[in-house]
Amino acid sequence: MAADDSIPTGSTQPSIGELVQDASTQISALVRAEIELAKAELGETAKRGGIGAGLFVAAAVVLLLSLPFGFVALAEGLVAVGLWRWLSYLIVVAFFWLLAALLGLLGYRSVRRLRKPGRTLETVKDTARWARHPTASKATGGSPDTGV
Repeated sequence: MAADDSIPTGSTQPSIGELVQDASTQISALVRAEIELAKAELGETAKRGGIGAGLFVAAAVVLLLSLPFGFVALAEGLVAVGLWRWLSYLIVVAFFWLLAALLGLLGYRSVRRLRKPGRTLETVKDTARWARHPTASKATGGSPDTGV
């Protein structure tokens, strides 16, 4: 086979612009295909997770609706022990108030310890800086991870 036979006659090689356009089209198609695959896989997982979460919520609602009966039974148990009815119910309400105060205190302490996401804010700033000036060096504010 001669060296001239490697390029078909009458055809021209694609230009750089055509190659870039073709690569862009192929990358776009690949990204779309990956997104569709992720949607298909996550759809089934989300459906099963939603059903499971719904069942947990139903169980919590049933438990929540049964709580008043338990606390009435507790108060009536205190009456049966010999306490006045009003005092028995006052003890149960005081228990609720104490529990609410304790949970409120724990929530307050937990919220007070929150800090802003410093690393995330810094990386977002670095990414924005790089997007504005992608050829900047690290000394002028480029991304610390890539050295750009």
